[in-house]
Amino acid sequence: MPLVKNAKIVSDLFVHVADGAELPGDGAVLISAARFLEDPETLSKRAGKTGVIWPNNRDLDDLVPYLDRLAAVALVFPSFRDGRAYSQARLLRERHGFEGELRATGQVLRDQFVFMLRAGFNAFEVKKESDAEAFASTAKRYSVFYQPTGDGRVTAFNRRMQLRHSESAGQ
Repeated sequence: MPLVKNAKIVSDLFVHVADGAELPGDGAVLISAARFLEDPETLSKRAGKTGVIWPNNRDLDDLVPYLDRLAAVALVFPSFRDGRAYSQARLLRERHGFEGELRATGQVLRDQFVFMLRAGFNAFEVKKESDAEAFASTAKRYSVFYQPTGDGRVTAFNRRMQLRHSESAGQ
């Protein structure tokens, strides 16, 4: 499955490890929320990077104590009509200050891509190579937005104020 991260098509460093399967000693892994919560202390201290696949119907409060030890959180879109992962993404970025990889997985569609970026996602598992190419080019297309959101970008208003301030300071 192609992965788009930070506006580029990249190789996925994370290996999806099924419940019950043996974890590699090192290397980046993505494991289910259930498996992670069975022994979060041990899993978050392993030699390789650890990421968790977090379903959109599970409370984020269970994950928050371990965010500083996770390299990635993959939020699941089980249906294009189910937007709970948007709320989870914003909470992770804005309330809990998660700075790692925030991955959208499941029904990740082209027409929702910009909204996912704005919610704070920076990595996207897509089903087709053509979608990956479209995502990568779309991410480069937009640099200014009006509304503040979880992606940390400066709004058009704030950018305008910064320019005015720098112009008046230079005079």
